[in-house]
Amino acid sequence: MEKNALFSQRIRLRHLHTFVAVAQQGTLGRAAETLNLSQPALSKTLNELEQLTGSRLFERGRMGAQLTLTGEQFLTHAVKVLDALNNAGQALVRKEGVNNDVVRIGALPTAALGVLPAVIGPFHQQQKEVTLQVATMNNTMLLAALKSGDIDLGIGRMSDPELMTGLNYELLFLESLKLVVRPDHPLLQENITLSRVLEWPVVVSPKGTVPRQNAETLLQSQGCKMPAGCIETLSASLSRQLTVDYNYIWFVPSGAVKDDLRRGLLTALPIGTQGQGEPIGILTRVDTPLSAGAQILLSAVRKSMPA
Repeated sequence: MEKNALFSQRIRLRHLHTFVAVAQQGTLGRAAETLNLSQPALSKTLNELEQLTGSRLFERGRMGAQLTLTGEQFLTHAVKVLDALNNAGQALVRKEGVNNDVVRIGALPTAALGVLPAVIGPFHQQQKEVTLQVATMNNTMLLAALKSGDIDLGIGRMSDPELMTGLNYELLFLESLKLVVRPDHPLLQENITLSRVLEWPVVVSPKGTVPRQNAETLLQSQGCKMPAGCIETLSASLSRQLTVDYNYIWFVPSGAVKDDLRRGLLTALPIGTQGQGEPIGILTRVDTPLSAGAQILLSAVRKSMPA
C-alpha cells in the first residue's frame, strides 16, 4: 500500500487536534491541559502522528516544543481540515435569512493590543451591522489561519518565503523592544542597569517567539541571561495587568504599550535595545478578494498609523 494511502486511512482527528494544540501552546503540558488529556496520552498521540507522517514535526526540549519547517508546512493543512469541519458544522445549524457581514481578524497579541482598540471603535460607529471576530495567535498560526480561510486578514510579521506563498504583506510600522514598569516601581529610584533589572520578576513572551528572541539577544549582548521564575505568556492583557498592579518588568514590543506610555500608565526603563525594530504589517490572501466590511476595516487600520 502506498505511503500516502496508508496515511489517509490511519490519520484521525485526535492527531490533528493534538498537533494544532501543541503548535498553539508551545509546550506539551499546556496543550494537554487545553485538551483535557494527560501529558503521556498527548505524547503518545503526537508520536503516532510523527510516525504516520514519517517526519519530525516538533523539536522538543526543556523550553518547550518548537515547530520544524515540516511541522510549519503541515500546520497549514491541519488547520484547513479542522476549519472545514467547523464550517460544515456551522452550516448545519446556521439560521436561514441571516446574511450579516462578518470580518475575521487574526493578530499577534501585542499587535492586537496596540493597533485594534483605536480602529474598532470608530469602525463600528460607521459599520454597525458588521460583526468583527478577533483572534490573537502566534505568527505561525496566523499564517496558517489565513491560508486556510479561517481569517480574512491578519496583523503580523513577514515569515520565511515558503510560508508566505499565496499571501500579501503590507508594512505598517517597526516595533522595537521595550522594558516597561509601573510609574511608581521602586527600580526607578535607583541607578538602572540590566543586571539590576533582572533582580526583579520578569514577564516575557514564550520561547520561540520573536519578542522572546529579541529579549534573549539583548540579554546576551550584555552578558546576562533570563532569570529563573519568570512569567512566560502570549497574553498581552495578562502581562499588562501584572505590570500595572505589581513590580514586574515587562519585555514587550513597543506597539503594545504606546498608549500606556503616552498616558503615563507605564514607564519605559532607560535600557537601550539593538536594531531598528521588527516590521509589523497587514497580511491578506492573494487570490481572495476582501468583503466590503473587511476593506473598510483595512482602510481604518492604515489611517490609524502615524504619518
